[in-house]
Amino acid sequence: MTAAEHHIVARQPSTPGSPEGAGPSGPPGSSGSSGSSGSSGSTGSSGSSGDGDGTPPQDRRRVIRRRLITLTIIVLLIGIPAGYLVISAGQSRRSGKDKEAEAAAQGLREDWPSGMQRRIFELPVPGNAIGVQYYETNNWKASRMYVKFRTTSAGLDRFLSGVGTGRAALETGKVTIGERDIKITGWYFGPGVDWAGTVHKNKAPRPTQNITVNMTDPAAPVVYVVSAATP
Repeated sequence: MTAAEHHIVARQPSTPGSPEGAGPSGPPGSSGSSGSSGSSGSTGSSGSSGDGDGTPPQDRRRVIRRRLITLTIIVLLIGIPAGYLVISAGQSRRSGKDKEAEAAAQGLREDWPSGMQRRIFELPVPGNAIGVQYYETNNWKASRMYVKFRTTSAGLDRFLSGVGTGRAALETGKVTIGERDIKITGWYFGPGVDWAGTVHKNKAPRPTQNITVNMTDPAAPVVYVVSAATP
């Protein structure tokens, strides 16, 4: 066969995206299936990330740490004030005992208590009193005023009336000053003395007076009184 007898076949144009030389024909739907598979793969990978709202789950250790910090703060807020109150109460108790020991070491003061002290402890010492002695102690439980003086029979009546009681309340042979106060003052309430005593109680915060009188010489009685006020 000669060259003139060959049929000339026109070159087919190549489609975009196809390798050069590939024919126009191909498996039906190959292009569509390729596109849909890529689309579905992209969609699947996008939906699988996150927990639905795009927020990653919290770190458990961070949550535990935050709770521990909160608990520590609460304990400190409650514990520190409570500890301070306990310490303050202990210090006040020790301070009161120290003051009482100091007063006992110094002994009764040879002087009149001030007008304010007499009003606070409701001790109307008569103006004709002689040999007046006193001292005051204070602690977290109570404040006490110790007073001793000699007066006349009429002065004793004025004193008892000013306190709010009377001679009829004095019980013969009775000592109303307790052992604790005797140790602090060094007062003597032994035998051989005509003692008479009474306790005049008031409603708190007014003071209560423990009164004991040496009636050996009725014309010149000696009065011992402890007035205790509760804060």
